[in-house]
Parts: sequence; structure tokens; C-alpha cells
Amino acid sequence: MRHGRTSANATGILAGRTPGVSLDAVGRRQARTLGTRLRDVTLDAVVHSPLERCVQTAEGVLANRHDVERHPDERLSECDYGDWTGRSLAELAKEPLWPVIQTAPSSVTFPGGESMLAMAQRATGAIADWAAKHPEGVVAVVSHGDVIKAILSDALGQPLDQFQRIVVGPGSLSVVKYHGDRAMVLRMNDTGRSLPVRTGDGRPTVGGGTG
Repeated sequence: MRHGRTSANATGILAGRTPGVSLDAVGRRQARTLGTRLRDVTLDAVVHSPLERCVQTAEGVLANRHDVERHPDERLSECDYGDWTGRSLAELAKEPLWPVIQTAPSSVTFPGGESMLAMAQRATGAIADWAAKHPEGVVAVVSHGDVIKAILSDALGQPLDQFQRIVVGPGSLSVVKYHGDRAMVLRMNDTGRSLPVRTGDGRPTVGGGTG
């Protein structure tokens, strides 16, 4: 799940790892909706980026569910956009690095920040670890747009340089089933009101995410 909407999402600011960026009214409603959609799904764990907007979304998912453990995982944190953090996307779109991000993100390292390849590697590593811990269970993961797109690209077996083909909106749900080394993508960017999963069954943007 991508966290719910924030004021930074709504106004086109690249929040990155800026502390204190929280859900706005729409985002809080999206978090509650995610909780409602998953209420009949048996969850083995909820894992989330430690950034506030993901913590709040995870809390919305777990509202009135006290039997599920919640785990922060730094590897699911937002990409470190370095010197780009806090700037408007409209301004960033004029930077020479911008078109490279759109066509060859695997070659990009943000000034004073992290490479997109490193972000993808840590995120997919986290998913592999949690899938191995719960091979027959369901793990809910709350993270950020570019991080989720990298995870989905890996699950689809496509190069990171094609991850701009994927859209992951705030408050959306994507579902991947892992079986050993195989991954099957069941849903992407789903914001519908119902989720038919059997209980117990096993503005411009930087990367389409902006946080």
C-alpha cells in the first residue's frame, strides 16, 4: 500500500524524508478505507516505512485490530532525494537530471542523496525477507510511490528503467503473491472499495511517486 495523501502530494512538493509530513484529511480517509478493505483478510504482520505518513496509514489499516504486529522497516523508507528534498516538482522538472530519471532511473543518483538502484535493492530485499518469514501468510506493507514501483517492477521481472510505466497513487493497493523465487502480480494501483481476497489465502513526479 502507498500511504495516504499528504499536503506535499497535493501541492506538488517532493517531501522525501522530510520529518513531520503527515496525512491530510483526504489521506486519513484513504487510510481508513484501506483498513476497511482489508478487514476480512487475515494479516500475519503489517510492515511500514518509519516515516510519519506511513505510520499513520498503518495505524488506519490496523484500527480496531489488536492481534496484528506492526513493524517499522528502514529499508521501506522513501528514497533519499538529497538536495531535491522539499523542492517543487515543477521546478525540478527543469533540471537536466529530470529526463534521465524518466528514461534511465537505474543510472540516477540524487545530488547529496541516494541512487534509485540502491533504493530498489534495499526495498526488494526487505520484501524477500518478509515473504520468507511468512511463506503461507499475508503481510501488509505500507511504503512510498517510487519504492512500491521498484518492488512491482521486480515482481514483474522488468528492468528498473521501465518502472515509469507503473502508476501508484496515494492510498492505493497492490497485491503480489510470492511462491519461492516466483512472483505473481495480482493487483496494481487499486483504489476500489472492495477486495475479493479469501481470508487466509496465501502533477509531474520524480518516479511517479513523490513520496
